[in-house]
Amino acid sequence: MSSRQIRLEQLKALAARRVLILDGAMGTMIQTHKLTEQDFRGERFKDHPVDLQGNNDLLTLTRPDVIKAIHREYLEAGADIIETNTFNSTSISQAEYKLEQLAYELNFEGAKLARAAADEVAAETDEPRFVAGAIGPTSRTASLSPDVNNPGFRNVTFDELREAYKEAARGLIDGGADTLMVETIFDTLNAKAGLFGILELFEEIGEKLPIQISGTITDLSGRTLSGQTTEAFWNSVKHVKPFSIGLNCAFGAEQMRPYVAELSRVADTYVSAYPNAGLPNEFGQYDEAPEQTGGHLHNWGKDGLVNIVGGCCGTTPSHIRCIAEGVKGMTPRHIPEIGKKLRLSGLEPFEAQS
Repeated sequence: MSSRQIRLEQLKALAARRVLILDGAMGTMIQTHKLTEQDFRGERFKDHPVDLQGNNDLLTLTRPDVIKAIHREYLEAGADIIETNTFNSTSISQAEYKLEQLAYELNFEGAKLARAAADEVAAETDEPRFVAGAIGPTSRTASLSPDVNNPGFRNVTFDELREAYKEAARGLIDGGADTLMVETIFDTLNAKAGLFGILELFEEIGEKLPIQISGTITDLSGRTLSGQTTEAFWNSVKHVKPFSIGLNCAFGAEQMRPYVAELSRVADTYVSAYPNAGLPNEFGQYDEAPEQTGGHLHNWGKDGLVNIVGGCCGTTPSHIRCIAEGVKGMTPRHIPEIGKKLRLSGLEPFEAQS
């Protein structure tokens, strides 16, 4: 049995016993370091023709010390699972910086760096730690036109997304990720293309990793940007039999709760949730204190809604520490047995009546 297989057995055993803790925001922590354009460029990219500040994933190559230190802070705060610094490491997203050729390398090195941090802390604490290979939604949408005057126009195709996710996933797997986290999904068609590519990759390499899926609700109507309700979103992706399904970003915990509760009701797999630290203020900052976020997620755990919890935008190691304390000792959500029926989805879910 490989070291990854051993870790995955440990992950499954832990998930059956307690609520697992995911890490918090990478971007929020990077901002605290007040890095300059030179930090993002390093020596390797000193002559690159495009500004690179803000391309946080590139710091894996130019400032790995900063990224590894952030991973360790989250692990030391109690995170069982850390996400790789690869949210924008697809060729599609990196093309905005003219660095699309780095997609595989960014994912490989991102996973390798997170793996090293996780293994170090696991050895120090004698507790297993896991790496989720993060794949963000890309900067394009397959369902909607970016041109209001041409509703039929698309600036990305299904196959382009499929290949981009596939390349990212290959790098993450080769670098040592334990799971693949397809996250912050605002357009389910993007996710379906990406998941198709990942399943193709599994067939090619003869190995399957657990897939974690996390969508994002964009407003209080309870729908994704492409218009799906929470249950319809689940119906659209459940065919891949993910390790977990969940929601992240967009809202703070208070506003996200009803949609997490809906997923908890309909999903026959683990449910994850990692909300923002409240809603952003007029300056785009997040004001919710760690104790507030921890209190909200404590209530979710007490009410049996979740299996995996963490934080998104605005959260810090202090938030993760409070979240971990808030759900400590709680019984994880019981996975319900859902009867087999024909379930479909458009913007709304459809269930055939027997």
